[in-house]
Amino acid sequence: MAGIDAVVLARAQFAFTIGFHIIFPAFSIGLASYLMVLEGMWLRTGRRVYLDLFQYWVKAFALVFGMGVVSGLVMSYQFGTNWGAFADKAGPIVGPLMGYEVLTAFFLEAGFLGIMLFGMKKVGKGLHFAATCVVAFGTLLSGFWILSVNSWMQTPQGYAITADGHFVPTSWMEIIFNPSFFYRFPHMILGCYLAVAFFVGAVGAYHLLRDRSNLAARTMFSMALWMATLVAPAQILVGDAHGLNTLEHQPAKVAAMEGDWETHPGQPLVLFALPDQAAATNRYEIAIPKLGSLILTHKLDGEIKGLKDFAPQDRPPVAVVFWAFRVMVTLGLLMAAFGLGSLVLRRRGRIYTNVWLQRGMVAMAPAGFLAILAGWTVTEVGRQPFTVYGLLRTIDSVSPIGLPGVATSLAAFAVVYFLVFGAGVAFLLTMVSRPPIPGEPGPSPEQPMRSSGITPGPVAMAAE
Repeated sequence: MAGIDAVVLARAQFAFTIGFHIIFPAFSIGLASYLMVLEGMWLRTGRRVYLDLFQYWVKAFALVFGMGVVSGLVMSYQFGTNWGAFADKAGPIVGPLMGYEVLTAFFLEAGFLGIMLFGMKKVGKGLHFAATCVVAFGTLLSGFWILSVNSWMQTPQGYAITADGHFVPTSWMEIIFNPSFFYRFPHMILGCYLAVAFFVGAVGAYHLLRDRSNLAARTMFSMALWMATLVAPAQILVGDAHGLNTLEHQPAKVAAMEGDWETHPGQPLVLFALPDQAAATNRYEIAIPKLGSLILTHKLDGEIKGLKDFAPQDRPPVAVVFWAFRVMVTLGLLMAAFGLGSLVLRRRGRIYTNVWLQRGMVAMAPAGFLAILAGWTVTEVGRQPFTVYGLLRTIDSVSPIGLPGVATSLAAFAVVYFLVFGAGVAFLLTMVSRPPIPGEPGPSPEQPMRSSGITPGPVAMAAE
């Protein structure tokens, strides 16, 4: 029992640290592409407002990128501390893929970040824009490798298992482009774009509520809503395709997502329930007949495998997966509704005057990031009780470390993370609480605080 408790705490520690970490790379991926668009629009149109917005958000990008690097380092250390057995057995495959992420993506980002931040007046417009594009590409490439690693753990192929239980590669192409990668990668990238769009839109809305004439706030608000209008419906379509792929390769996860215990044609869509894993049933269920089969199989009488067809020890924690999936879907539908609603208001010329839309956008500021966290909860908890799906159990992946050691490190992580990253997030919110101004100053290595507008100075006082 003590061993099981140690495993639970090790999982909790990894979940805690990745829950903090994933927000920052997601922010970096979406914001880097946004910066690339802003600078491209400035070079194409010559409108100063795009440069002002670039200078405004590039400082936030630098902060978020730094927090992502620091929180990411901790993740790799945990493979050696809490998950040594997993690192030993799956290392010949997982290790090189994560190494490629560092050697390609991170080096691109880090190598050109300085030019993007401080080289606007030193290298010329064209070369500076090229640096911004390289940083944006680097963030996407980083997502490519990390999603490839995770997707292989979900749908492994291209491997062989040695006599002593080690995974070794037989085809790197099959490993990298495994069956779920082509669904997980776009699903995650679109999620990053949506998350940043709603955060940027919320900042724009916040400043519009105080000054409707602020051109930069109007521009970022409009651009964010265009992104929501276009990307949210695309995300729903990608999510549907991803669900069909998951149904094929991880049917137990889908059964937990849907709250389906029995196998029969014409599964209902369970809207609300309290899954009871011990009794293998749902309490207080509210469902729409046959709609679950229609969504997942595109047939009213399609058959979905129920959880009772899997051994109890092979079922994921149903309640967590069930509710995390509903949080993700609800937030996704809300984001799509905001996008479509803004399109109607845009056609009526009321996008900048509708106070309720702007207040709603402010409230939706964290929606995209919460949806990402909920989606990753579905992905990772739904894979249980395996680290490599169907092949390597979580109980066999943990390091031989006792309960006190894991509990102590978890408590230390909680204190440090809330202090350090809490301060970082507070600093970010302080930065964006200042409205963008005409002639927005860029980051300066000589006066980083003053150029961000945080330390009171002529620019900050003028903005106030």
